[in-house]
Amino acid sequence: MAIYHFSAKIISRANGSSALASAAYRSASRLHDERLDRHHDFSNKAGVVHSEVLLPDGAPEHLADREKLWNAVEAAELRKDAQLSREVEFAIPRELDQAEGIRLARDFVEGQFVVRGMIADLNVHWDIGADGEPKPHAHVMLSLRDVDEHGFGKKNRDWNRTDLLEKWRERWAEHVNTRLAELDIDASVDHRSLEAQGIDLEPQHKIGPAAARMAEQGLASERLEGHHAIAHANGEKLLANPALALDAITRTQATFTTRDLAMFVHRHSEGKDQFDRVMAAVRASPELVTLGKDGRGQDRFTSRDMIQTEKRLERATVRLEASRRHGMDEQHRTLALVRAEMRGLVLSSEQRSAFDHVTKGQGLGVVIGYAGTGKSAMLGVAREAWESAGYSVRGVALSGIAVENLESGSGIASRTIASMEHQWADGRELLTNRDVLVIDEAGMIGTRQMERVLTEAERRGAKVVLVGDPEQLQAIEAGAAFRATAERYGSIEITEIRRQREDWQRDATRYLATERTAEAISSYSRHDRIHDAETREDARADLIDRWDRGRSEAPGASRIIVTHTNDEVRELNLAARDRLRAGGELGEDVVIKTERGKREFAPGDRIMFLRNERGLGVKNGTLGQVQSATQARMAVLLDDGRSIAFDVKDYANLDHGYAATVHKAQGVTVDRVHVLATPGLDRHAAYVALSRHRDSVDLHYGRNDFADRQALTRALSRERGKDMAADYPSPERVHVQPGHNRFAGLKLRVTPDVPELSPFERAVVRVARSAADILRVRAEGSAELPHQRAALNKAVAEMDGLRPGVKRDLQNVFNADRTTIDEAANGRPQRAIRAMALEAEMRADPAKRADQFIARWDKLQKQSQRAYVAGDVTSQKVIRSEMAGMAKSLERDPQMESILAVRKAQLGITIDTGRRLGAELAFNHGIDFGRGRGLGR
Repeated sequence: MAIYHFSAKIISRANGSSALASAAYRSASRLHDERLDRHHDFSNKAGVVHSEVLLPDGAPEHLADREKLWNAVEAAELRKDAQLSREVEFAIPRELDQAEGIRLARDFVEGQFVVRGMIADLNVHWDIGADGEPKPHAHVMLSLRDVDEHGFGKKNRDWNRTDLLEKWRERWAEHVNTRLAELDIDASVDHRSLEAQGIDLEPQHKIGPAAARMAEQGLASERLEGHHAIAHANGEKLLANPALALDAITRTQATFTTRDLAMFVHRHSEGKDQFDRVMAAVRASPELVTLGKDGRGQDRFTSRDMIQTEKRLERATVRLEASRRHGMDEQHRTLALVRAEMRGLVLSSEQRSAFDHVTKGQGLGVVIGYAGTGKSAMLGVAREAWESAGYSVRGVALSGIAVENLESGSGIASRTIASMEHQWADGRELLTNRDVLVIDEAGMIGTRQMERVLTEAERRGAKVVLVGDPEQLQAIEAGAAFRATAERYGSIEITEIRRQREDWQRDATRYLATERTAEAISSYSRHDRIHDAETREDARADLIDRWDRGRSEAPGASRIIVTHTNDEVRELNLAARDRLRAGGELGEDVVIKTERGKREFAPGDRIMFLRNERGLGVKNGTLGQVQSATQARMAVLLDDGRSIAFDVKDYANLDHGYAATVHKAQGVTVDRVHVLATPGLDRHAAYVALSRHRDSVDLHYGRNDFADRQALTRALSRERGKDMAADYPSPERVHVQPGHNRFAGLKLRVTPDVPELSPFERAVVRVARSAADILRVRAEGSAELPHQRAALNKAVAEMDGLRPGVKRDLQNVFNADRTTIDEAANGRPQRAIRAMALEAEMRADPAKRADQFIARWDKLQKQSQRAYVAGDVTSQKVIRSEMAGMAKSLERDPQMESILAVRKAQLGITIDTGRRLGAELAFNHGIDFGRGRGLGR
């Protein structure tokens, strides 16, 4: 199982060490020590599977010889207590084979140490532990002095920084997790200390080979005893409080399997006996909740805390959605729209629907927008309306670059969520009932963080608007709060792509957004936008050639290169820069020590900022062009038109900005994009990478990564969406310890805590309860009784008396989304009422009806696929029945049917059968075109 270990120490004469002896032992070789005039021979040592010396640019070639290298190091050090080398040791995931493990270690050493100017002596060991399992790890001996063609110079004190070691630790975790994802291995590591992760367990010492051999020989070892003592102590903590394990696991995943649990317990227990006892204790914990089987037939679990967090989130959203405190006069909306039109911004029908939705009085608005649909532009118009009505508008997002994009696209003053929560903790900048909080890229926010923010907003009486796309990059922390909230309360969807300028490209983005990646790849292939090469290196070279030709053809166009890993970003940045240097487009190079190592910058270079800095007005991901650079100071023209200057000693979080990772690119819009595909991409990352452009995108790949176009498509179609505990039906506890609470199993119906309802809302609740009663009887295979039908008719008549003509709208809402019946029957009619208003709008405008039909069809299609993956056959049948009803309904709406006839591609119709649209739609999706089971007779 993948474990995290990364440590560093100094090899010094002060403790009796020799660089030659250390190198000989780690490489299992025989080396002659010139200073001591003796041989160090460890050539009989087993387990060393790879050994090499890696040199930085400018180092003499003879230092690639291990014996010459370390004798030169010894000769350069005169003090009897001299520090000779830094040794870095890290664990390699045992899920990898030897070739992949060596490649993993080598790539990391080159990318983190050698590029900084260090000579690295890398040795990969593949020992076998007492349990018979491999214990792969790497030893890296690093030089401490600068080196050039003349040999060693001064010691580089910058390499001793504590923050640099912490950055290496983080980079190793990122490197491992990226490679595991590329290889589609279901494992990950976490570089953070247990304390930083909020886990009340003590970190364990690593057992080295020497300690392991001593244990096998029955000899004592202080380190080995310490390791077992800590493991045993952690096991005892878990036995005393099994909930610690559940809390740790659910930090990054809302649900987990038995294997996930076993991996965690194995790392934090000592010996088989304690492992078995801890596993039994955790499985018997009343905090453990079983959720049933997933789509792979594996049992899935969660914690009671995660269930409670999701319930708190639901309560906060219920109360926000139910509140009606943030209304405004129509004149404010009209004025904002008129001002936008005067600037040349005319909202589309979907944008206008979203604008109307978020500027209404309810305390919660949810907007789902495909990539490039103009969400920020719509929010900018909404901001003007809110501010005109006297509200203060604040924006937040998870990352700095998302904050920058929200602020620049909408004019909403924004900050990161972490920064906002920090202010709240100090009692500053608290929300009020006159605040509107816009949360952008909400799909990337984990459940716990979303719950904290929404609970605080609800407590302060603020309005919240969630904006995002659940199909783009997933949350790093546990859960899928945005997706679940949108499904529970409904959302306004903006599906009309505006970013791309050509129709076929807009269709391709729509395919990516609706889980039809294969169709998008096929479309780009037909237009000669997919380029393969023999190897990844060849693909990289071809990408740079096309990127360079594109600069000549359209020098004024904006562009970016996108790929999956930081290592590839580095390679592409260097290649792009070499091309500019060859063309004479860069000024004189200046070597600057950045947080990622030495980098050469020159006037004309593209640059990316990697840390938020309010004083400079830059975020993590901000791009610009170098105007001037010295080793002490740099001036940069940012892409937003601002010019800034700063001292490098104060801000060194910089890198070249020709290429970026997919995560950095989310939210970016440029004219031209080049994508280098690597095996770590999935459907969500592919959607983001292939939708950043206005004019063109080119996708490059090597056949050593993907054998053919089909293999590429399979990789880019992989589903890695996060789940919620609530995605699984009827969670029950695995075990309740006897004798604790004799009422523990009793389930009582609790009336939701919601504000008092208006007369019309109460009327809708009565209709919903009568309808739910009838549907329950029908589901049992019986016909409703006369008194049930009479109760429904009476409730409908009372409702119609309050608002004449709404009967048909409510019937359509209930037939389209059965969850609205349950919500309204439980005292939450607000979503049904909002949907009724939209039904009335749709009835008057066939074009809007067509837009809504497509959005609703896409949503049901996604829910059907999700139910299929989860193995929930019953739910899938219900959803497919609703889709059949939608297809059948087209026969009753010829106006909408004629509009949809020219938009078949958006409905996934790939085969023209010659049938009427409804039957054709059902045929293409394999749906039984029978009569839908609605509330009508």
